[in-house]
Amino acid sequence: MSTLTPVLSSPGWELLETLQARQATHPISLTDLGGALRASGVEADLAAAVLTQLALRQAARKKFGPVAAHMVFTRDGLEQATRLVVAARHAQRFCDAGASRVADLGCGIGADALAIAGLGMDVLAVDVDPDAAQAAAANLRDFEGAQVRLGDVMDLDIAELAAEGVDAIFADPARRTGASRGSARIADPERWSPPLSAALRWAQTISAVGIKVAPGIAYDRIPPTWHAQWVSVEGNLVEASLWSPALAPEGPGRSCLLLDRAGAAHRLCSPDGEEANAPATLVEVAPLGAMIAEPDPAVIRSGMLGQLARRVGAGIVSESIAYLTGDDLPSSPFYDRFEVLADTNLRAKAISSQLRARGAGSCEIKKRGADIDPDALRKSLKLSGGGRHLTVIATRVGGRHRAIICKRLASHLSGISLPPRPLP
Repeated sequence: MSTLTPVLSSPGWELLETLQARQATHPISLTDLGGALRASGVEADLAAAVLTQLALRQAARKKFGPVAAHMVFTRDGLEQATRLVVAARHAQRFCDAGASRVADLGCGIGADALAIAGLGMDVLAVDVDPDAAQAAAANLRDFEGAQVRLGDVMDLDIAELAAEGVDAIFADPARRTGASRGSARIADPERWSPPLSAALRWAQTISAVGIKVAPGIAYDRIPPTWHAQWVSVEGNLVEASLWSPALAPEGPGRSCLLLDRAGAAHRLCSPDGEEANAPATLVEVAPLGAMIAEPDPAVIRSGMLGQLARRVGAGIVSESIAYLTGDDLPSSPFYDRFEVLADTNLRAKAISSQLRARGAGSCEIKKRGADIDPDALRKSLKLSGGGRHLTVIATRVGGRHRAIICKRLASHLSGISLPPRPLP
C-alpha cells in the first residue's frame, strides 16, 4: 500500500481538506495540531500522514504559490518538482508547437503535467514510483484529459505512444539516488533514469521532445541542432532543459532565461547559427575598473558570459573567474553591480582596515576563485554592527588573490537591449 493511501481515501482526504481550510483562516503550529488530533482520537498513522501533507504543502508554497494548498506531495517529489512558473513555460512551448497530447515521462508528482493540462492539452503522466504516481493522479484530478500510469518509462514503446495519439514528450529523468540512499546527485547522464541517450532517441519517433537535465550538463552532451536553456528564478539557478527543433522556435544553440520578482522575463541567446554544443566564448581579462559585476548563475552555466561581456563592454577580473569589470557598466537584469571602493590583500587585517576607513559596521562576503571560509573571515573582521553595509569580494585579480571592497548598487528591472526575439 502507498504511504499516501491514508490521505487519498476517506476519511483521510476529508480531514486533510478540512484542516487545510482551517489553517488558512486560523493557523496553528503543526505540533499543536498533532496534539489536537491525537486528543480527538484520530489514528496515529492517519494523523501522521495528514500532518506530513500539511507540512509539505507549506514548504511547497515556494515552488507552487497558493496552488500548493490543493496538491499532494512526496518529499522526494517536492524536492525534484519543477517550479510552477517554469513548468508554465514548458507547457507554453508544447502549446505553441500545436501539441494535443503530451506524455510526461518520469512525471514525479505531476508539476509539469499539471501545467500542460492547464493549457488545455491532454496529458499522459508516467512514473515508476507508486507514491509519485498516486500524487500525480491526485494533482491532476480536475482534468478529464489527464491520465496517470504506473510503470518504468524504459518499458514504453514510443511508437505505441504515437499510435495512441501522443504527439509530444516531456521527460524528467531521475538524477538523484532517492532519500533512502542519501538523495545524492547522479552526475553521469547515462546513469540517469532514463539515460539521456535513450530520451534523446525518442525524438526519432515523436519529434517534439523536451528533457529536463542537470544544470551542470557538459555542452558536448547536447545535440547540436537542439536548444538548451538554463533558467533562474529571482537569481537562483533552478534548472536546465533541452528542446528538440520542433519545440525550439529560437533555433539551435543555448540561452539563459531569468525570471525576476516582478514576473518579467529576460533572455540571452547564443548567436544565430551557433550549435548547441559549441564551446563557450572566452572573455578577455581586463584591469579592475570602477565597477564589478556578479553575473546570474544561469548566464554563467549557459556559456552566455561572453555574450554579456561584449554587450556591456566588460572584461573578467582574472582568467576563469566569472566576475565582470569595467568603468561604466550599465544596469542589467543579468548581473548585480558593485562600485569598487578599494582593492587590498586577502587578509583579515587589511580588509578590516579598509572597511573601518569607510565607516562600515557590517559586510557581506562573496567569493569566487578564493579558498576562504566567508563565515570565519566575517568573524575575524570584528566589525561593530553599525554604520555602512559594504561588500567584500574575495577573488583573484590578474591572477593574484585580492579582496575587493565595494558598495552594492541598486538593481533595476530594465536591462540592456536584446534582439527582438519572442520568449518561449
